[in-house]
Amino acid sequence: MWWSDHRAVPRTAPIAAAMMAAALLGGCFEPLYGERSLTGGPTIRQRLSSVEIMPISAPSGTPLARIAANVRNDLIFETAGGNYSPGGDYTHRLVVNFLVQRVGIIVDVGAGAAPPNVEQYGINATFVLVEIATKNTVMSGQTFARVSFDNPSPQQRFTTSRGLRDAEDRTAKLIAENIRSRLASYFVAGT
Repeated sequence: MWWSDHRAVPRTAPIAAAMMAAALLGGCFEPLYGERSLTGGPTIRQRLSSVEIMPISAPSGTPLARIAANVRNDLIFETAGGNYSPGGDYTHRLVVNFLVQRVGIIVDVGAGAAPPNVEQYGINATFVLVEIATKNTVMSGQTFARVSFDNPSPQQRFTTSRGLRDAEDRTAKLIAENIRSRLASYFVAGT
């Protein structure tokens, strides 16, 4: 009979112990973007929506101004879901600055002075989170995003222009996602 076999207990004991530990520890974890908080306090979504996203400085009428607006709009969507109201009841203020770069990464050597076939567009961003009540910097960091795009030939200038604009939009979205993730980890862990 299987229950009288003394080898059956050692085989099932580790599995049972692991399942017991998983059941006990299962209530200790809170989903990062859950609808309810285990402690009864504000959720991550509520904490993220209490961050005021400051306008990003860039010279007016330049491509940098469009990219700055895209980064800010993506941040507003990532943190508040688009429900942003200037002058709202905010507890924190986020200040973002960035630099952009455009680098040719694949060049056709036989074409002479032709533009590169593939280019890389990048944004390096720094950000500071300030607690409004105390005016103390509670978190600062930096992030980057790189996106490559094709540059088919000088005769197809509109294709190159559209590829560059798509790369700018994708890097702006990646920067916003990176900053949102960093803010969420700050509000969860406090670091």
